[in-house]
Amino acid sequence: MVTNTFYTTGYDAVVVGAGHAGCEAALALARTGIKTLILSLNLDSVAFMACNPSVGGTAKGQLVREIDALGGEMGVNADKTALQMRMLNVGKGAAVQSLRAQSDKHAYHMRMKQTLENTGNLCIRQGEAAEVLVRNGKVCGVRTAVGEVIEAGAVVLATGVYLKSEVIAGEYKQSSGPNGFAPATELTQNLLDLGFAVRRFKTGTPARVDGRTVDFSKCEVQEGERDIYPFSYLSDGVPQRQVPCYLTYTNERTHAIIRANLHRSPLYAGVIKGTGPRYCPSIEDKVVRFADKERHQIFLEPESADSNEVYVQGMSSSLPHDVQREMYRTVPGLEHCEIMRYAYAIEYDCIDTLDLFPTLAYKKVEGLYTAGQINGTSGYEEAAAQGLMAGLNASLWLRGKEPLILRRDEAYIGVLIDDLVTKGTNEPYRMMTSRAEHRIHLRQDNADLRLTEKGYAAGLATEERYRRFCARKEAVARIARALDERVSPKRCADFMAGHGFSSPAGGVLFADMLRRGIDIREIRSEFGILAGERADDVDTAAIDIKYEGYLKRGLEQIEKAKQLEDKKLPPDIDYEQIGGLRLEARQKLNKIRPENLGQAGRISGVSPADVAVLMVYLGTRKKG
Repeated sequence: MVTNTFYTTGYDAVVVGAGHAGCEAALALARTGIKTLILSLNLDSVAFMACNPSVGGTAKGQLVREIDALGGEMGVNADKTALQMRMLNVGKGAAVQSLRAQSDKHAYHMRMKQTLENTGNLCIRQGEAAEVLVRNGKVCGVRTAVGEVIEAGAVVLATGVYLKSEVIAGEYKQSSGPNGFAPATELTQNLLDLGFAVRRFKTGTPARVDGRTVDFSKCEVQEGERDIYPFSYLSDGVPQRQVPCYLTYTNERTHAIIRANLHRSPLYAGVIKGTGPRYCPSIEDKVVRFADKERHQIFLEPESADSNEVYVQGMSSSLPHDVQREMYRTVPGLEHCEIMRYAYAIEYDCIDTLDLFPTLAYKKVEGLYTAGQINGTSGYEEAAAQGLMAGLNASLWLRGKEPLILRRDEAYIGVLIDDLVTKGTNEPYRMMTSRAEHRIHLRQDNADLRLTEKGYAAGLATEERYRRFCARKEAVARIARALDERVSPKRCADFMAGHGFSSPAGGVLFADMLRRGIDIREIRSEFGILAGERADDVDTAAIDIKYEGYLKRGLEQIEKAKQLEDKKLPPDIDYEQIGGLRLEARQKLNKIRPENLGQAGRISGVSPADVAVLMVYLGTRKKG
């Protein structure tokens, strides 16, 4: 144990961890004028993609665009380093369509590291945080493992999966972070001492194989798309040179090998104690849980333009290495593959997020925030979203300004954080479109229209970003007006008939064509309208018109919900003393301390009857 202590001053905030959460937190702080130090166990792991080198995907694409709209960096970085981009769920409604990019793992890390290095008010340091220092219930700095005390008024913990992390594959178990990086061994005890409830979660990753030993001719080609919009509103388009990914499948031989070796799986032998992600199971878990399935999809995805490593998505595993080699070689295209990095599971410590405010500040220590996988989430996008909000709220707090709390009807980020701090999670949390009850309002195409003004007001979104937002807002309104133009019966008769509709005697609005399900691209082509308008602006205006009825009903529901959100609950309420509340409700309300009636009603164990009791209580308290 180090006994010598030396002091470092001059920083307003310290961010512990430089993964996707830590990078966004540090940039949010520094870009809003806060002198910030970001502390990383290893500078070679800045924004490291320990699992799939991809950004976005279903619901996650919405998160990335929201991060970007607020002034974050993930979308910009993903656009600059993409190997391939695709729009998912194009055959479904606009609410569930999501952008996904296959990223260059090495380029993503290097560009984000360079961004940190060249940001004003931000310093980068390699080192391990051993203790968050607290004086009189308020953060006063961080002590490192080598005895350095870094004084600061706010701390953001974004430690990822490194807290007492252990890598497991079959009988092999090692104290290690992802990819052989060193674990963080000292901070967990400090979190316990500060009153955090700590638990153990688990995640995993598949093998990486040498692309020279893969027979891609046996796989289905998955090409990228070049006529879609990018993640960032600051980017002018997607890369035109893209590389393909490939699709293949497991088979009965694969499954037979797995079943024959389940006794050697740490997952089924009881070696792994941590709770794993329900929606991203290992291949052995898939074979057991979905025994009726004859095959499972496997995607072969490049890791980098300067590497032969190929990521085998869908075959995450913690089986022994000899079993892995045998099972991977049963997959078409992988019969002669050479494994460059074997799959493994990783267990790590994280906290109970019911101990956090909606700002992601810890309830028991002023100035302490947490973000990312330490909060029990999985995924780069979920981590980055929390990092941005924790960093921005820490900045607002240090500047003496009101916090930024996004409601569930305002952003997927609002859904994510509200779920964590109101409902908690007993397994690694993953964002899905089904979690957002107002998802038709929270589309990826309108993220800037929902959030950029908020990011600008908080001091994070730049003048250039705000200028582009204003121009786009004006363009969408202009397009909507143009689509409200009426077309004469003579001009549209054949077009309408070709889509199974008769042309009304008085003609038809372009907007009515959209409402009848006719694609905006066909309308533009047939009538030569909206020349010179950007495709993404046209799409946003067209979607708003097409789903106008749903959006209107949704707004009515949002207004009703806001009435409960506007009824604030005083922080000094002792719920044990409120007659009429059920015992479970009293206990949950006292633990979580909801900020308003809306949040109270979303707590597991608080019934509508309990909310009614609280409404009566607030009324009597007001009179008193």
